[in-house]
Amino acid sequence: MRKIILASQSKARQKLLRQIGISFQSVKSNVEEERQLKGSCADLVVRNALEKAKDVAKRFNSGIVIAADTVVLVNRKIIGKPKDIKDALKTLKLLSRKPQWVYTGLAVIDIDNDRILTDYEKTRIYMSRLSDREIRDYFKKVSPLDKAGSFDIQGLGSIFIERIEGCFYNVVGLPLAKLFKMLKKIGAWEKKR
Repeated sequence: MRKIILASQSKARQKLLRQIGISFQSVKSNVEEERQLKGSCADLVVRNALEKAKDVAKRFNSGIVIAADTVVLVNRKIIGKPKDIKDALKTLKLLSRKPQWVYTGLAVIDIDNDRILTDYEKTRIYMSRLSDREIRDYFKKVSPLDKAGSFDIQGLGSIFIERIEGCFYNVVGLPLAKLFKMLKKIGAWEKKR
């Protein structure tokens, strides 16, 4: 079986890969994610994912590297992980006032065959309007500091979501259907099963 390397320490991404039966090694990328929106949001997240995948791939002689980058976009403004609790409160309040897009860029590098695939997914989210008190109560139970947009859709943060349009797993941080297609395209899925 070929080695799968996840270029991420994200617990949510690791859980999703395990959920679909993929054995993998998790390796942290040293790439600093770009957060300035110069072109499209899709281009930004794909570029970040590719840089992470390349950074991790150069440490291995063989295998398949999977990397992702997720951001939230509101009014052409990128919302990443909050700097601190004050920033998280401001962010979640903003997100609860307007619909937002969640973009995840994906990069898959087949080291053995020198192939690179990239793609992205986007999902629209509509949240309930939240008060400062509701947000503070949520932060007492869930740390927002490691989450793009300051909330977790797969946990307690799910109570704030009125509806989503698109891939749910994209919002968690790894669009599984898109990843599956990419792994199939390079012949990795059959070899893992």
